[in-house]
Amino acid sequence: MIDVKKKITDFFVRELWDIDLGASSGFKSFIIRTLRLLNVAIREFTEGQLTLRAMSLVYTTLLSIVPILAISISVLKAFGVHNEVVEPFLQKFLAPMGVKGAEITSRIIGFVENMKVGVLGSIGLGMLFYTVVSVIQKIEKSFNSIWKIRKARTLARRFSDYISVMIIGPVLIFSAIGITATVMSNTFVQLVLSIEPFGSLFNVLLKLLPYIIVCGAFTFIYILIPNTKVHFTSALTGGVLAGFMWETAGWAFASFTVSSAKYAAIYSGFAILIMFMIWIYLNWLILLVGAQISFYHQYPHFLAAKNEMFFVSNRLRERLAFLVMYFIGANHYHNKPAWTIDMIVQELKLPVDPVYDIISVLQNNGLILETADEPPAYVPARDIETITLSELLNVVRMAEKETLIIERKVISVPDVDSVLEVLETSTKKALGEQTLKDMVLSRSHEV
Repeated sequence: MIDVKKKITDFFVRELWDIDLGASSGFKSFIIRTLRLLNVAIREFTEGQLTLRAMSLVYTTLLSIVPILAISISVLKAFGVHNEVVEPFLQKFLAPMGVKGAEITSRIIGFVENMKVGVLGSIGLGMLFYTVVSVIQKIEKSFNSIWKIRKARTLARRFSDYISVMIIGPVLIFSAIGITATVMSNTFVQLVLSIEPFGSLFNVLLKLLPYIIVCGAFTFIYILIPNTKVHFTSALTGGVLAGFMWETAGWAFASFTVSSAKYAAIYSGFAILIMFMIWIYLNWLILLVGAQISFYHQYPHFLAAKNEMFFVSNRLRERLAFLVMYFIGANHYHNKPAWTIDMIVQELKLPVDPVYDIISVLQNNGLILETADEPPAYVPARDIETITLSELLNVVRMAEKETLIIERKVISVPDVDSVLEVLETSTKKALGEQTLKDMVLSRSHEV
């Protein structure tokens, strides 16, 4: 028994990651990738930092749920369907809590109805929108952390994107419900459903519809929220796995709720709040794990990496700087579209974090400029024939101000200093007066 357990552990910990996907058949490669993604999902559940972010978002949810629903109801009231959309949505979401879910739904709806948006005034309404925007901003930060993105949306984009979601989202939900009801009431559709096997097939699709809706919602979130370009297939992969986990968690939590009488005996009136917080926590954790899976699907070469931070060696850092400057300089010189950070990431097959670090260094030292496009692109800050390769290398090697202060205090040993001077002199001599333009024109390869 111990040997079997050890073999299984060794397979998932080591052997699974040593398999060469290039030498595997299509089906075998698919199975291996799926097992790796599931392995990552389990690892993030048990060891990742996502649990801390999920806990933080629980607190945020408790503070913001009423303002968010108040805005949604205000939009849906224009169609006269707020009672037909919001309350059923909450009931569905809180269904795993059983009777307690219905009680929480009625209380939340009561809080929202007591909030009179019309009498809040301009300042109160502004604070209401600010609360909702700040919540979505915190969610975006969690997603950006997963995708190794340090740069958040601009203030203008936050309001335009977030407000659009808050206003258009409820309208889309109402439209989907209305279209579905119209189609189902159509005489021709009813006639088709009375013919087999279309009727049986429809019943199967009807049972799968909740899964499809949940997976679609997760996929939409994974595409919209991170401040980067997420491939649809990657978002869909994370959405499907997260949707499966959500439905499974709902079934498991419902079973747990049935046997939770002892918690009511211990916590009394607080039991319902505790159960509500646990369920919200599980939902956020599943959502974040799905985002992590989307990231690994988009960058599969980092699936085998452990949970430690991705470190870049000094040699790789210098190589990245030259590659990035070459890409940007070559496209600018040949009048081709400017490179965006996502294009560079895809070309280098690296996560965003180290690439963004290099771009920040080059930008802060006046070698490249960020355009005002959306998403922003990068162009040389000056003529590429004035940017020397020795200057580029020096910029990458140059420490930050805080490090320079410490460097001055480090003890000086003549023998060590002479070796470092020889290295620096040799590098300058090897590069000479070569410029970025020389490097661009020295290769026939078109970027």
